[in-house]
Amino acid sequence: MKVPAPGLPARVRIHEVGARDGLQNEKETVPTEVKAEFIRRLAVAGLTTIEATSFVHPKWVPQLADAEQLFPLLGDIADVGDVALPVLVPNERGLDRALALGARSIAVFGSATETFAARNLNRTVDASLAMFEPVVARAKAAKVQVRGYLSMCFGDPWEGAVPVAQVVRVAKALMDLGCDELSLGDTIGVATPGHVTALLTALNEAGVPTPSIGVHFHDTYGQALSNTLAALQHGVSTVDASAGGLGGCPYARSATGNLATEDLVWMLDGLGIETGVDLAELTATSVWLAGHLGRPSPSRTVRALTPPSSSASHKE
Repeated sequence: MKVPAPGLPARVRIHEVGARDGLQNEKETVPTEVKAEFIRRLAVAGLTTIEATSFVHPKWVPQLADAEQLFPLLGDIADVGDVALPVLVPNERGLDRALALGARSIAVFGSATETFAARNLNRTVDASLAMFEPVVARAKAAKVQVRGYLSMCFGDPWEGAVPVAQVVRVAKALMDLGCDELSLGDTIGVATPGHVTALLTALNEAGVPTPSIGVHFHDTYGQALSNTLAALQHGVSTVDASAGGLGGCPYARSATGNLATEDLVWMLDGLGIETGVDLAELTATSVWLAGHLGRPSPSRTVRALTPPSSSASHKE
């Protein structure tokens, strides 16, 4: 039943991260052909932004070492509709690899805290921003869309609660480099709605407009949907989610799964907010992938909509 609430966006664009952020955290490497089929099925389900892979050195993220083999397999997705396939690039070398394959949308991945910057990027926050500067400039010159991810926006497992002003400084610096969009990451899932609203308000006051902001919540404490609703009430209309609730963070062990795309779509459908996503098709896709992963999906909505006879061990 659809019961709209006042003051919310009429439409939300879901930035699907399961194929990249979700699969990068798997213990076993998923075959390239399965990844390609997963992305195709997500497109058929109506998702129009599907983060495909990462051009990080294979040593750091071996699960995504097949980026060069995967990306050319996705050319037929253009036939499904107007689908963007962003890829993560850590530096200029990663950008070179992405551009060589025709990528038209990229993302850089920064940190709001020094400890995570050191562990994830092996450099300080400011040094990482300096590394991103030529990446963003070259991408923009090539007319490539650029997203700036900012992790540890609410809490850090080593530093604790992260001051809003600290996040705003780094976020503003990322946007000043020329990023088209900023994704605020609650990497370890500690955010609560009031904190979300306070950060969004502070970013607006610093000159970062709401339409350029996306949110990326993890569900460690079961707060991902409530935090998303707080962001929607502020006017945010881009939400990151992962099909089946896959993912975490390989550099922060306390990070559990991402907000499940199915759980998000269920809430948005109930609020009368358009997404263009077919929930039944999306659920079937997550059940199919769970079969390849050998375990059931952690998404509550997938479990609720899937007959008990369905098995995660069954591969079609």
